[in-house]
Parts: sequence; structure tokens; C-alpha cells
Amino acid sequence: MAIEVRPATVFADVKAMVGPKRPDANVCWCLSYRVPSKENLALKGTDRGDRVRELVAQDPPPGVVAYDGDEVVGWAGVHPRADTSFATNRRIPHVDDLDVWSVWCVRVRPGHRGEGISHRLLAGAVEFARHHGAPAIEGYPLDNEGAKIDLTMAYVGTRALFERAGFTKAADTDSVLNGFPRVLMRLDLR
Repeated sequence: MAIEVRPATVFADVKAMVGPKRPDANVCWCLSYRVPSKENLALKGTDRGDRVRELVAQDPPPGVVAYDGDEVVGWAGVHPRADTSFATNRRIPHVDDLDVWSVWCVRVRPGHRGEGISHRLLAGAVEFARHHGAPAIEGYPLDNEGAKIDLTMAYVGTRALFERAGFTKAADTDSVLNGFPRVLMRLDLR
């Protein structure tokens, strides 16, 4: 299997990973961390997909997509922290004043899990941030110490996933998801 990770510039491919089965459904679309909370709450139904279409057309786009040949198999949301809700999140600390990038979502399509795609996605997110001049990249995964995680909450990744990608713990957070604490993991790109 030759997984290729590319910038998320094709709306249909992003939609395949984060969009709903019904266009009018109010699902995340991976917007909850990418746009301000007030805007996220105001977007309903098809407006959510329309907003993602706008983000995909921007430079840089809102993340990276993994492909197995022509098949879309994964997504990672990654962007400058200043353009995400992490810029003002009181539960996730700022380690310093660097213009870091944040990776907040790593999703693998059902039927492709357990194939190492999340590792490829995280590596692709790191390269994407590096290519765009990021001095460092952060993630805010669960510190589950190997315990099983509900798959709907696994989108933030695990501390072990980030450690295998070379990230180190930079800080504790006040954020808890699915009963597990989230930690701030960081990788220097300079």
C-alpha cells in the first residue's frame, strides 16, 4: 500500500472524509476548531459544507488528505493556530509566542483503520506545516496510557501517536475528552 498525503484542495475528497451522508445534516465538517465558536454554532445544514468549500479554496487549505491510489482514506485538520479556536482556547495553554501550527483532527476511513494511515497523515501534516514555514507544530491528543478510546473521540489522536511522530509533551492542559486528559504535544520544525 502506497499512501500519499496531499494538501486538501479537492472539496469532494474533504467531503468524503468529514461531510455528512445527508447534505443538510449538522455534523462537524471539522469546523469546530477551525472557525470561531460563534460562527461554528451559527452554521447550519448545507452552510457548513459551503464554508468548508471556501476554506478548501484558500491558501493554505485547511488540512491534508490521504490517498490509497485514487481512493480517499484519511484526513488531518492542520493550520496556523492563530486561525483556529486554539488561539483563544483557555483550556489549551500557549507554550510561547511562536506562530505555531495546530493539528486537531486525524481521521481514517472505516475499512482502512489499523493500516498505519494515521501515522502517514500526521507525518503529512508535519510536512505541510513545514512547507508553509511553520516554526513548530502542536497537537492536543488524549493521554490514554494505552486504554481503549471510543472511536468517535479518537479524532484528536493519542499521545503515543504523536510521540512516534517525534513530538514531545510540552504542557498539560485543562481539557478532557472522553474521560482522558489531553496533553499539548509539540514538534520543533526549525
